[in-house]
Amino acid sequence: MTRRTERVNDTIQVELSDLIKRRVKDPRICQLTTVTQVITSADLKHARIFISVMGSEDEKSETLKHLKSAAGYLRTKLSQRLTMRYTPELIFEQDDSIERGAHLLELIDQVCTEEAQTDGDQV
Repeated sequence: MTRRTERVNDTIQVELSDLIKRRVKDPRICQLTTVTQVITSADLKHARIFISVMGSEDEKSETLKHLKSAAGYLRTKLSQRLTMRYTPELIFEQDDSIERGAHLLELIDQVCTEEAQTDGDQV
């Protein structure tokens, strides 16, 4: 990935986060929605937007569905904020890496407490 592509990814991530939090007034989109990563194609015509939603599975699927339907609006607003020849087509995808990380931390804590208990039994 080139330096320019990285800068474009970061800029799109910041601007989309702001748009979703402050400009989109759709109550069906969860307020705890985070843009975790943006990956643009080499020609900068497509951007995969990874989002994380804190909430139930229904809230996650509804938020993703409504963000996909608002992709045209978000692309238009993004084009007004960025000075690029082409504003990439936005493709929203669910990112569950935060939840997987939290689950791994729980497993690590569980192993640590089990080890502490077995160490306490041996003493």
